[in-house]
Amino acid sequence: QVQLVESGGGLVQAGESLTLSCVVSGSIFAIYAAGWYRQPPRKQRELVAAISRDGWTHYADSGKGRFTISRDNAKSMVYLKMNTLKPEDTAVYYCTIGTFIGTTYKPNAGWGQGTQVTVSS
Repeated sequence: QVQLVESGGGLVQAGESLTLSCVVSGSIFAIYAAGWYRQPPRKQRELVAAISRDGWTHYADSGKGRFTISRDNAKSMVYLKMNTLKPEDTAVYYCTIGTFIGTTYKPNAGWGQGTQVTVSS
């Protein structure tokens, strides 16, 4: 079974940056796409960014131009660099592995505990 452990969240002021990390175990990480989701308070999870196994990236409009997803297959890790954070970025952030169906990212079953990002105004 896959294990997903997110880290790097915290409390920051608007305009600051954070980098989230996720270590993936229990799978052959390099053969999967990966993605970051977030769940704001009282709202449902939403896709933030995804990256294919060969490095092609997709971003939701919410983070486009501010967020960068990357991966290190040798370390079985995926990262999300978030710049110019806004209060509306406040959420629990989750990493996933999955596949692209065309340009649509589909996560596999299984979620980690997530990491909390809080952006103050």
